[in-house]
This record gives sequence, structure tokens and C-alpha cells, in this order.
Amino acid sequence: MMDAIGIKAKGAARELRKVQSTQKDAALKLMARKLLENRAAIIDENRKDLAGVRHSGLSAAMIDRLTLNDAVIESMAGGLNEVAALPDPVGEVTRMWMRPNGLKVGQTRIPLGVIGFIYESRPNVTVDAASLCLKSGNAVILKGGSEAIHSNLFLAGLLREALRETGLPEKAIQVIPTTDREAVEALLGLEDLVDIIIPRGGEGLIRFVTSHSRIPVLKHYKGVCHVYVDEFADLKMADEICFNAKVQRPGVCNAMETMLVHEKIAPGFLPGMIRRFQEAGVEIRGCPKTVALFPDTISAVESDWPQEFLDLVLAVKIVGAMDEALDHIDRYGSSHTDAIVTDDYHHAQLFLAEVDSSVVLVNASTRFNDGNQLGLGAEIGINTSKLHAFGPMGLKELTTKKFVVYGRGQIRQ
Repeated sequence: MMDAIGIKAKGAARELRKVQSTQKDAALKLMARKLLENRAAIIDENRKDLAGVRHSGLSAAMIDRLTLNDAVIESMAGGLNEVAALPDPVGEVTRMWMRPNGLKVGQTRIPLGVIGFIYESRPNVTVDAASLCLKSGNAVILKGGSEAIHSNLFLAGLLREALRETGLPEKAIQVIPTTDREAVEALLGLEDLVDIIIPRGGEGLIRFVTSHSRIPVLKHYKGVCHVYVDEFADLKMADEICFNAKVQRPGVCNAMETMLVHEKIAPGFLPGMIRRFQEAGVEIRGCPKTVALFPDTISAVESDWPQEFLDLVLAVKIVGAMDEALDHIDRYGSSHTDAIVTDDYHHAQLFLAEVDSSVVLVNASTRFNDGNQLGLGAEIGINTSKLHAFGPMGLKELTTKKFVVYGRGQIRQ
């Protein structure tokens, strides 16, 4: 089965190379209309998935992510229209230069080809991923979680209807129609048919994909995000940034997990900051200096520093110098997102230069590591593995570049 899916995807990817932007945009807009016209049927299929997990022990947060309602469907349709409105990166000439022998050499953007996308729970991601892959000229093979199989298959069916009705290859979007785990391993072995694998989900899923794949994987294991409050920080600004980074949405990968505070401003900053966190239900796990100042906080253990809590839990460490903060981030960070709050230009520039993360911020919340927030439009995920992209992956990151050469009969001497 998987070989057949891969062969059809590869054929569809070849057809997509010839498709114009206007045709892709027409398909995306039609997909949006079909979602809205079929919302009752979508919700009915989603109820089958919800019934299947009712006694599974799935957390309330996971069930919320699984649920499709009118608001989510309208959001999915809006996302399709937003992707249709984005500039098409395919065919963009990024460089052009002339060689001494008269050859004109350039680079142009092309699709990656066939993308294997493996994800958990959220059926709206089926639509997000399919739209980004189509706009960037890629065929996609989607493997969602077993808990969302009815929703994913129905949504993909609507998307394929739109492809067919606009003259595009239906097999450009395929959902693996089985819940068997063996299907994932089979997909990861299609090295001659699939060009890249993108997993999106928990650390366990991503480590499984990485360890079993014979295909290059774009991934991030976890988001251990830091905010360092420098000795030269505006403390009111720091309070707002840190609170937003932790509390606004604690269960996401760009939420702050560790707050580092310079010892010179800790006595003036931490009392109000920790009280505000505690009033919001945040559990504080502090270093010895933090616990000495606030005995009602929990003593942090070594395993807390590299931990992605994804909850209202925050590790807090008081540092004696900026170098100590940088050393801590280098040791425990996950190359995802880190921020500094400071009014000192040189400290800001040092932080930007030395922190090796996909997004590094000065005087802003870590929550901005998001394709839409950074102006990329939608994103398919955040890559922390650097090859071939680093950070949020929008349309351009779903392409690569090839060399094109124009000659007038030159031969190599």
C-alpha cells in the first residue's frame, strides 16, 4: 500500500511543477468554500473520533485539539484563503551572475518534491499542511494520529475534490487510510519516493521518526525556551514579557520554561513577578538563591532545567553575570527560542550573537516564534535542526533552489 501511495505522490509532484500560481490559488479558495459548505458533515465525522477517545484517558487539552466545531472550521477556511493570498515562492530567481566565459548562472526556487508529514491529534493541521504543500508545489502524504482518522480522511476527501475540480492532480494530497503503526515505518522507508519527512507532535513521536527514518527529517524535539532579565532591563517591561511568555498559552513549544534573572535586579524584580505568577497558578521551581528569597517556592532539581513543562510550571534561576545566563542556555536550551530583556545595546547584540536558537529576541516575548507572527504567513512547523531551514517553516522553507545556466555554445576547456 505505501509503495503505491508514494508512487502516486511522486507522479503528482511532477505534475505540480507545471502548475501556475493562479491555478493553485483557485484550488485553495475552492477548498475553503467546500469546508464551509460541508461543516455539518465534518462535525459528524469528528464526533466519531471524539466517541472513540471518550474512555481512552486522553487529556482534556488533547481532546480540545481533536475537536472540530464551527469556529475551528471557519478558521481552517480562513487559513486556506490566507495561503492563497501569499506570494508563490516557486520560480523565484534568487540570484543571477555572469561568468567570464559568458555563461549566465542563476538560482531559482523549486519545490522539495514529496513531503511526508506525520502529526498527532489536531485534524485542522491536515488542512494547514496540505495548503502549504500545495502552494509551494509539493505533493504531501499525511499520517495523522489514529484518534483523528475519520476527521482526517473526510477533510482530505474534500481537499481532493477541489483539486480534481480545478484540474490539479488529486494524489497531490493523500492521507494514509490506516491507523496501523507499521504504516509509519513503511512511510519512513520510502527513500526513493519521499524527499523529506516533517514530524509534528510530542518529543516521543519525533524521536521515533528520527530513529527509524531513512529519509531526511526536519524536526524539533522540544522547546526549552528562556527569558533572561538583564541587570539593565526595564523591570516593568520585563514583568509583562515574562508573564506573557509563560502564562498566555503555557502548553505550546514557544512558551517560556526557564526565567533567568541577574542578581543585581532580583531583589527588586522577583517579589512582584513571582507573586503575579503564583496568582496566575504558576508553580515556581527555583534555584537555591531563589528559594532563599522565597521559601514557599519549590527547590529546582537538575532535571527541571532541560524540562519542557508545557504547563503552568516555571524554573527560575538567579545568575551572577550575563555569561552565566549564556552558559545556562547553551547547556540546557533546545535551540528553539530565547529572549533577553535589556536596555543595554551591547548586551543585546552579544545575546543575539551567542545564543544558538532558531529565533532570538530582544525585549519581546518568546511567543512570537510563529510563522504568522513573524510575517511568513502560515507555517508547517518549527525546525531546530538547521538543515535545510532553521526556525518557522513557511512557504519558502518548503522549497529549495536549483542552479540554472544560460550559455551560447560554451564548452569546457
